[in-house]
Amino acid sequence: MCVGIDIESDRIERAMRKLERASVAHLHFLHADANLFLDILPAAAIFRDIFILFPDPWPKKRHHKHRLIQPDFLEKIRRHADDATRIFFRTDYNPYFEDAHDTIERHSGWQLIDAPWPFEHETVFQSRAKYFRSLVAQPRLPGDISFTSVTGA
Repeated sequence: MCVGIDIESDRIERAMRKLERASVAHLHFLHADANLFLDILPAAAIFRDIFILFPDPWPKKRHHKHRLIQPDFLEKIRRHADDATRIFFRTDYNPYFEDAHDTIERHSGWQLIDAPWPFEHETVFQSRAKYFRSLVAQPRLPGDISFTSVTGA
């Protein structure tokens, strides 16, 4: 099953219209805050892949606390990850990329890896972006202290 979550209702409505036209099974969209979704998710639910595509960068310093990639958020998704789970993050805002990179690199539950993006399908945000940067992370296993960073598009 694939679940798309967005806090903006208009994006969910557009996604639902596209879903109806495509008649895709096992795809669901929720108008929700990702952190609240994780708070109520049953403990037995395990993620295979987590795609965080062009999240709001909250560019003002005083708003950085609202960015999705935060230690608490990473901890919540780690509780629903197994060894094969991957986070795929992409943004067109370089300061957010650097912040997300550093936050994941310092997190005890995740490590950055050099891995390919699993597929490419241009999103609306991606088509509007002059450039973007991506990173991939996997759960940090006990005893693993290696740090590998990916900074290319």
